[in-house]
Amino acid sequence: MRTPARNEARDTVAFPGLQHVALTVSDLERSTRWYAALFGAEPVLDEDEEGGRFHHTVFALDGGMLFGLHTHQGRESGEPFDEERTGLDHVGFAVGSHAELEQWAQKLTELGIAHEGVKKAHYGSGVSFRDPDNIALEFFTGPE
Repeated sequence: MRTPARNEARDTVAFPGLQHVALTVSDLERSTRWYAALFGAEPVLDEDEEGGRFHHTVFALDGGMLFGLHTHQGRESGEPFDEERTGLDHVGFAVGSHAELEQWAQKLTELGIAHEGVKKAHYGSGVSFRDPDNIALEFFTGPE
C-alpha cells in the first residue's frame, strides 16, 4: 500500500478553532432573553444582515468566540429542533474542570433550566440541557 504524498501547504497551516456558532431560532426575542440569562451578558450586535435574508443577534463569549441567533424573516421551517435529523447534533461549551462543571449545573438550576446533572464518561463529563427551541446544548470537560 502506497502512502499518500504530503501536502506541504497543509502541513504549515494549523487548522483553525471555531470562531462563531449561529443557530436559527423560532422566536428571537424569547431566545435572546434566554441566552442573555445563560451567558450573563447582553448581545453585542442586533441587526438585519446586509442582504436582508436574516436578522441576527450576536453574543461575544470569552476567548473571542461569537454566538449568534438568527431569524430568517418568517422563512423558518417551524419544525422543532431534532438532533436525529441531519445537521447539528448539539453545541458543547468547554469548561476547565469538574468543579466548574458542577457550578454550571447549579447555575442552570438557579435559572430554572432543566438538566439531568453531571454525567460522567471515560472521555469526560458533561451537563446536557436544551434551549427554548429544544436545541441541545452541553457544558463539557475532559477526564480528570
